[in-house]
Amino acid sequence: MLDVDGVLVNGRPRDGKHLFTDLERDLGLSRSLLQAAFFDVYWQDIVVGRDALEPRLSAVLGKIAPGLGAQTLIDYWLENDSRVDADVLGDIDELRRGGTKVFLATNQEHLRARYLMEDMGLGAHVDGIIYSAALGYRKPTPEFYRLAGERAGTSGEGIVFVDDVLANVEAAKRARWSAVLWTGEQRLRELV
Repeated sequence: MLDVDGVLVNGRPRDGKHLFTDLERDLGLSRSLLQAAFFDVYWQDIVVGRDALEPRLSAVLGKIAPGLGAQTLIDYWLENDSRVDADVLGDIDELRRGGTKVFLATNQEHLRARYLMEDMGLGAHVDGIIYSAALGYRKPTPEFYRLAGERAGTSGEGIVFVDDVLANVEAAKRARWSAVLWTGEQRLRELV
C-alpha cells in the first residue's frame, strides 16, 4: 500500500512546487482566500465522499471569484499536481514484475482518483487504488485501514504501507500493518 501525494506524486510537473504556487498570477485567485472559503469549510466532507467537488467548488467560486469557473480551477489543480517520481514508479513496476501486488492507499476525492489512474496512467502500474472518498473514511482513521485491507483482500500482517505522514504510519501500525515513514531518501523496492 503506497500513499500518493508526497510519495509517488510531488507537486507541479515543471518544478515540484506546490500546485497552487502561482494560482493568483495564473487564475487571479488568492490561495489563502481559496483555503479559507473552500478547503477549510468543505474539504473534509469532499475527501470522504459526503460532498461532491465540482458543485461545491462552483458555489464557492461564485462568491469569491465570479469570473472563474469550477472546471477551469479543477483542470488547473489536476494538471499542476501531477509530478510523478520516476524512481518510485520504476520500483513499483519492478515489485509487480516480481509478484508483489501494489495498491495506492490515499486520501482523495473521486475526480482526482480517476485522474490519477486514467489520465496520468497510474492504473497501468498498480493493482488498484483505495481512496478515502470511496471508503467514506480518510487516513488516519482506523476504518480506513480496515476497509483498505478488505478491499486489497489481505490482512494487516500481509501489508507493507509507505506514507510520508507520521500519523498515517502510526495508525497503520496500530492496524497491524508493517508501515514505513517515507522521507524520499529511500528506494521503495528496499522497503518491501
